[in-house]
Amino acid sequence: MTAGGLARRGFGDASRAVRLMGECGLDAARHAAVVDALGAAPDPDQALLGLVRLLETGSEAAELLEALTADPDLRARLAGVLGASVALTDHLVRHPGDWRELRGADAARTPTAEELRAGLLHIVGADPHAAAPVAAPECDDPEGPEHALRVAYHRRVLRLAGRDLTGAADLETVGAELADLAAAVLEAALAIARSRAPAEAALCRLAVIGMGKCGGRELNYVSDVDVVFVAEPAEGVEDDQAAQRAAARLAAEMMRIPAETDSEGTLWQVDAALRPEGRNGPLVRPLSGHVAYYQRWAKTWEFQALLKARPVAGDPELGAAYLAEIEPLVWKAASRPNFVDDVQAMRRRVVAHIPAAEAEREIKLGRGGLRDIEFSVQLLQLVHGRSDPALRSGNTLEALAALSGGGYVGREDAGGLADAYRFLRRVEHLLQLSRLRRTHLLPDPAGADGPDQLRRLGRALGFTANPVTDLMAAWRRVAGEVRRLHEKLFYRPLLHAVARLPDSEARLTLEQAGERLSALGFADSAGALRHLEALTSGLSRRAAIQRTLLPVMLEWFADAPDPDAGLLGFRQVSEALGGTPWYLRLLRDDVRVAERMAWLLGTSRYVTELLLRAPESVAVLADDADLAARPVAALMAEADAALRRHDSAENAVAAVRALRRRELLRTAVADLLDVAPVDAVGEALTDISAVTIEAALRAASDVVAAQRGEELCTRLCVVAMGRFGGRELSYASDADVLFVHEPLPGADPVAATETAGALVRELRRLLEMPAVDPPLRLDADLRPEGKSGAMVRTLDSYAAYYRRWSSPWESQALLRAFPIAGDPGVGARFTALVDPLRYPEGGVDERAVREIRTLKARMEAERLPRGADPALHTKLGRGGLSDVEWVAQLLQLRHAARVPALRTTGTLKALDAAVDHGLLDPDDGAVLETAWRLAARVRGAVMLVRGRPSDSVPTSLRDQTTLAGALGYREEDDEGPAGQLLQDYRQATRRARAVMERVFYDD
Repeated sequence: MTAGGLARRGFGDASRAVRLMGECGLDAARHAAVVDALGAAPDPDQALLGLVRLLETGSEAAELLEALTADPDLRARLAGVLGASVALTDHLVRHPGDWRELRGADAARTPTAEELRAGLLHIVGADPHAAAPVAAPECDDPEGPEHALRVAYHRRVLRLAGRDLTGAADLETVGAELADLAAAVLEAALAIARSRAPAEAALCRLAVIGMGKCGGRELNYVSDVDVVFVAEPAEGVEDDQAAQRAAARLAAEMMRIPAETDSEGTLWQVDAALRPEGRNGPLVRPLSGHVAYYQRWAKTWEFQALLKARPVAGDPELGAAYLAEIEPLVWKAASRPNFVDDVQAMRRRVVAHIPAAEAEREIKLGRGGLRDIEFSVQLLQLVHGRSDPALRSGNTLEALAALSGGGYVGREDAGGLADAYRFLRRVEHLLQLSRLRRTHLLPDPAGADGPDQLRRLGRALGFTANPVTDLMAAWRRVAGEVRRLHEKLFYRPLLHAVARLPDSEARLTLEQAGERLSALGFADSAGALRHLEALTSGLSRRAAIQRTLLPVMLEWFADAPDPDAGLLGFRQVSEALGGTPWYLRLLRDDVRVAERMAWLLGTSRYVTELLLRAPESVAVLADDADLAARPVAALMAEADAALRRHDSAENAVAAVRALRRRELLRTAVADLLDVAPVDAVGEALTDISAVTIEAALRAASDVVAAQRGEELCTRLCVVAMGRFGGRELSYASDADVLFVHEPLPGADPVAATETAGALVRELRRLLEMPAVDPPLRLDADLRPEGKSGAMVRTLDSYAAYYRRWSSPWESQALLRAFPIAGDPGVGARFTALVDPLRYPEGGVDERAVREIRTLKARMEAERLPRGADPALHTKLGRGGLSDVEWVAQLLQLRHAARVPALRTTGTLKALDAAVDHGLLDPDDGAVLETAWRLAARVRGAVMLVRGRPSDSVPTSLRDQTTLAGALGYREEDDEGPAGQLLQDYRQATRRARAVMERVFYDD
C-alpha cells in the first residue's frame, strides 16, 4: 500500500507507516482489513506502532496476524486499544498472549460484580464463598499475590476497554464495571492482608464502604478509590480497643496493595480522607463512633459525600448495618441551617482554587464541567430526596433520571445534563486510558504534544473530519450548556424554600395535611384538603410536580390575607391551564412566580378573576420588566392588529377588550407587588382605556358607515374628564367623557348630529356588550346640562353653551378635560375653546370662589353615603381625595393663566407646580401628596381585595386586615396590620384636612 493510501486512511506519518508494515510482515493486500482497522483507530500511527511491538515479541506473531485477518471483532477491539492507550499496549507487550482477552464471546460479555470478585479472589488463592476470605500462603506468580492481582486487574481493564472503544459498552456499563472491579481488588487486597496478619483478622470484623465514584458505581479508568472503614470486635472478643487497632492495621495493609508500584505499575490510590475528621481522624471507627460523629459534628459537605456511600468489601453484614444507620442522617441533612447556601459556597470555592492556566481546560472541576453537573444533581437529591426515596441513588445518571421522572427537573434540562455528562465522562475516560494516569485536563493546544493528543481524542469521539476543531467546539458548547443549566438548577430558589420545611412537611401527604392546614391558618381545612387532593392525586407528571410545589406554597398561601381563597384560586388556575407544559415548569423553575402567585391569589379577588379569564397571563409574574406598563404605541399597534384580524366589529372589540383585561391584570399585579407607584397605576389604567376607546370608536365608525352606506359626514372626538382626563383612573372608575363632533364642510348639521349620535350609541354598545372581560362604561354626566342635556354636541354648540351658561363648577370640571380618542383636530380645537374657561385671565373672581367653596361643603354634607365614616371615606371624607383635588383645582383656577406649569390635568403635577412657584408651602404640598397617594392606594386596594368597588375603608377587622396585607402591612407591626393601616390613614388625612381648610377656605 502506498504512502498516499495510508495518509488517506488517517496515518499522520505515512512513509514511516509503510516502512513499519514492511518490517513486520504486514502485507497491504493480504492484510487490508487489518490496515483499515488500524486506520480507523483513534491514532493510526500509534496503533500501527503498537501492533509492530506485539508482532516483534516472538512466536505468536503469525497466529495474531491470522486471527486479526479472520476476526473483525478482534481487529476492531485491538486496533482501538492500540490506538487509544499506550499503557494497555505496554501491558500487551509485557504479556503477549493477552491479546486473546479481546477475542471470543467472553470479550463481548459484561461480567457481573460477583464474577469479578470471585475471579480476583481466586487469583490470590482465597475462597470467594468464605465469610472472610483469606489469600493462600503460596502463589503461582513468583512475584507474589500483589503482582498477580495487578496483572489480572489490567487484563480485565483491557477487556473492558476493548468493548468501550468499539461502542459495545456504554458509559454507565463502563463506570459500573470499573467500580465493581475496584471493589473486587479491595476484597482481594483485604484477603491478602488477612493472610499476613491472621491474629489481627481474628480480632475484628471490618467493612469497607465505597465513597465517591466507586460508591456510585460510576468509576473512572484511573481515579482514587475513596473509602471509609467501619470495624467491630469479632464474636467473642471483648477488648474493643484491641479490635480497633487490629482493624486499623488490616485496613492500612489493604490500602497499600493497590497503591504499590512494581513492573505492572500502580493501580490507584485508596483514599480514606472522607472519613470522620478527615486525615486527622482515626482510620477505622466502630459503627457507634461513625453515628455519633455524623449526629454531632459532621459538616454539610460530609453528608453530600455520604450520598454515594455503599459497602464494597469486607464484612457485608457490618456494611449493611453502617448503611442502615447512616442513610437516615444523610436524608435529614437538608434541614440543617444554611444547608443549601453551604453546598453552593463549596462549589464556588472549588472553582476559585483552579489554577488560571488550567481553568479553560479543566473538564472535571471547571465551569461547565462534571462537578457542575454532580453538584446540581446532588443538591436536588438531598433537598427533595428526604421525602422521595426514588431519588436516593448514588449514581449521577440514575439520580438525574429519577429527578426528571419525579418532575423535579424538566425533561429537556435533564436530557441536556445527561448528554453533557456522558460526553464529559467519555472525554475523561479517553484521556485517562492513554497512559492509565489520573487526569481531567484537556491537552494544551499550544503544548508540544497537544495537537496530536487532541487529534487522537477527537477521532476517538467520532470527529474524523476536523478532529481538533470539532472537539474544541463540542467542549465549549457542552461547557456552556452545563453552566447554563447548573446556574438554573443549582441556584434555584425553590431549593432554599424546600430545605427550610420541617422533615415531616417536605412532601405533603393527605394524612398529614389536615393538621398542618389548620395550623397554617386555613379556615376551611376540609375544603383545602379537597383542593390538595385534586391537585396532587394520580401518577401524572403534573401531579408529581404539584406534590413538590405545594408543601412550600402552603406556607406562602398562609402568608397571604386569605389562604383559603388563594388555594382555591390556585386550583382553578391550574385546572384551567390543564396540561399546558410551561405552566408547572415555570412555577418549579422560577420560585418567585409560585410565591407571587400564592400571595396574589390569597390577597386579591380581582386578580384571581382576571387570571381565571386568562390563566396564561401567569407568565407575567416571572419578571418585573414584564409588569412595567407598555407604551401606548405598542398597545395601539396590538389593538390595530385585532381590528384587522376580525371580520365583525363585535369580535374585533372583544379582542381589544381582552387586551385591556390583560393590561388590567399586569397593572394590578404591579400595584400589589409594589412594582408600580399609585400614579403609575393611574396612568397605565388610563392608557389602556384610551386605547380601547380609540379602537372601539374606529370599529363603530365602520359599522355606522356600513349601515348608512356612505362615509361619515362628521368628525367625532372623545374628551376624557374627571380622573380619566387627569390620568388617575382606578380599577373601578367609569370613564368620564364628553362627546364633541364637527360636521364636515358642506354637511347637513342635523344629519351630522344624528350620525354622531349613532356613532356614540354604537361605541357604547361595543364597549359594554356582555363578555367575560370587565366592561368599560362611558359616563357623560359632566356634559352641558348634565343628564338632561344632549349626549353629543358640535364644537359650536359647546362654544355657545359655555359663552352663555357656563358656571364655576364647569370651569373646574374642565380642568381635567383631555382629548383621548377620535379626531385629533377636533380635540385640539375643543382644547383651545375651553382653555380660557379653565385658565381664566386674572383668575376666578371672589364670587366664583365662594360658589366653589359652597359646592364643596354641600358635597360633603349631601353626597357622603349614609352611615359612612367621614374619617374613612377615601373619596369624600375628611382629608381624602376630594379635599386634595379641590385644593389643587382652586389653585389652578386662580393662577394657571399666569403660571403655565399649572395647566395640567393631573392632581400631583398641579400640586408640584404650585409648590415650585411659591403658591403652596412645600410642607403643605408634601402633606397633601401623602394623603392623596395613600387614599388612592387604599381605594384601589379595596377593589383589588374584594373584587367590587367601595370608597370606604372596610369596617370589619377581617376585611381591614386583608386590606392592610394587600398594602404591605405585616403582622410584626406593633398595632397589628389593620391597626397600623388605620393609624397611618387617619394621621395622613387629618393633616391633609388641616391644610385643606387653611388653603382652600383661607382659614
